[in-house]
Amino acid sequence: MRVLLSHQNFPGQYKHLAPELVRRGHQVVALHRPGRNVPKGVQGFAFEPPRKPSEQTHHYLRTTEAAVLQGQATARLALQIRNQGFRPDVMASHAGWGESLFLGDVFSAAAHLCYLEFYYHATGSDVDFERDGPVTLDDHARLRVKNANHFMALEATSHGICPTIWQKSQFPVSAQSRISVLHEGVDCDVNRPNSGASVRLEDGTVFRAGDPVVTYVSRYLEPYRGFPTFMAAMERVLEANPDAHVLIVGEEQGGYGKAPTEADSHKERALSDVRIDPSRVHFLGRVPYEKFSQILQVSAAHVYLSYPFVLSWSMLEAMAAGCLVIGSDTAPVTEVLRDGENGLLVDFFDAKSVADRVLDALSRPEAHGALRTAARATVLDRYDARALAPKAADMLEQMANGQLPGAQPVFDRPPPRKWRP
Repeated sequence: MRVLLSHQNFPGQYKHLAPELVRRGHQVVALHRPGRNVPKGVQGFAFEPPRKPSEQTHHYLRTTEAAVLQGQATARLALQIRNQGFRPDVMASHAGWGESLFLGDVFSAAAHLCYLEFYYHATGSDVDFERDGPVTLDDHARLRVKNANHFMALEATSHGICPTIWQKSQFPVSAQSRISVLHEGVDCDVNRPNSGASVRLEDGTVFRAGDPVVTYVSRYLEPYRGFPTFMAAMERVLEANPDAHVLIVGEEQGGYGKAPTEADSHKERALSDVRIDPSRVHFLGRVPYEKFSQILQVSAAHVYLSYPFVLSWSMLEAMAAGCLVIGSDTAPVTEVLRDGENGLLVDFFDAKSVADRVLDALSRPEAHGALRTAARATVLDRYDARALAPKAADMLEQMANGQLPGAQPVFDRPPPRKWRP
């Protein structure tokens, strides 16, 4: 079978699927932006949009124009490999940036599986979650147009997949029957408990499993992942526990939300609001995956806070590593984390509650062993890439043979929730 995968940040969500397809003997070709790591056995081709959206474009349409430019660049590259003789039996692409739009026009005979990550709403999810004032008409209009890319991607592809039930429920009911819930999975072999684990920082400091170490992981240190609340909680933790240290993984610049106006970064803003001992809070930036896994293995308490938004791999990886995860009582976190069963839930906005949970975890590590065990069991049962990658590969094989998934369950979008007390 000939498979075409397209993802600007390849391998992205195809990290486990691509090797599984190669293992099965299929020819796998990937389209991606320059500088990406392509797994062994996959033939990669890089594309680059010809320009950025114009400053003259209406601001509602800039993300749409960016998607069209990216889709155009992807299609042009696809034409090149078609002229070289490659014609896929099936394709899979991420809808978020426009790559799904025109591949079907280049390879019209191939079935096409579309990865659908998030559908935007002005109320009841991320946009109005932490806002003090009302959502404006401009916000409603901008987000309606922003979703146009997903509608076009669905129209241009054969079927969609979404990683969680809650994320699927955000899509219009009219589209959900063509969307399967299938998470890409996380590596439970690398991310596993290790009582003998240790991690060495660049300054030579070594932390070992059993030390009072609090961990926090996010691609970017930003409000979407509760960074200000976390830092406010750590001020309390460090004051109450003189032996505690905090390991923070994530980049300072970038993120899903707006950049701060009164500081150069959300990290700078958060630090200006708290008093902490800098020798006990370790900002590690982006780290190699092996070191990331070691950080999770020495964690005594792992904090994961999130707006109602896309579920991070890091939370599942922390659970797989046997961490005690202290997570926010927000969707889709609560789809996985159950308070007192496989972790602990806290109010996203309540730094004191977060600190209290962390301090209890540090003072009574033995009391939370069952939660750690249950956390890993949850991921092994529902999110293990060793089981989910074969399911995705099976789906692509069936689609290549003309067997599209049947009508899928439809979920009502949860009613808007008042998050703040």
